[in-house]
Amino acid sequence: MAINKKALSEEDIKMKYITPAIEKAGWDIKTQVRAEYSFTDGRIIVRGNLVARGKRKRADYILSYKPNMPLAIIEAKDNKKSIGAGMQQGLEYGDILDIPFIYSSNGDGFIEHDNFTGKERELSLDEFPSPNELWERYKIGKGIQAHEEKIVAEDYFFDMSGKTPRYYQRVAINRAIEAIAKGQDRILLVMATGERVIIVIGAVCAMKSRVSGTLNKYISCIA
Repeated sequence: MAINKKALSEEDIKMKYITPAIEKAGWDIKTQVRAEYSFTDGRIIVRGNLVARGKRKRADYILSYKPNMPLAIIEAKDNKKSIGAGMQQGLEYGDILDIPFIYSSNGDGFIEHDNFTGKERELSLDEFPSPNELWERYKIGKGIQAHEEKIVAEDYFFDMSGKTPRYYQRVAINRAIEAIAKGQDRILLVMATGERVIIVIGAVCAMKSRVSGTLNKYISCIA
């Protein structure tokens, strides 16, 4: 009996079509895929004496090559909407999270937007890219050479409590590490105070010491 996709909810579309397509492409659902990923607490809204939070920003799927190395966002919509209906939202989230490959799907296939090239293309459910394919495209887009790849892809964060960096910390760390891998001696990070900057500085210092063999003593932190 044929399934009427138009009658399915967005959650049904994700469960029956999008998640299986991701798995078939080789993504490990347990270690490489985050679903319903909330990355903001919502804007604070004040009305007189009342204070409330606005709607959180939440991505349907975040796909990571490895921890702290996200490559793709997928925004899902129900089948009553077009295949590209989630693209604008995905592009907004990709800009905030510094994620280059954006996908929109209504269960019929995918629209892909490559932030490196600006190109878009339509893919069938069976054509979703594998982790290795997107990693290779990421390296080309970032200009990462073979001798730089080990540094860029190395794990940099480990916390026995299980905590991970917030998205803005991850972005700062990854950009700094890419600069280190390319041999830059001077790196300027501009971040708001009170944003647990020490996590970023610690990760960057540790990576710098691994690359140079000695801890760089000339690091300034200006609040």
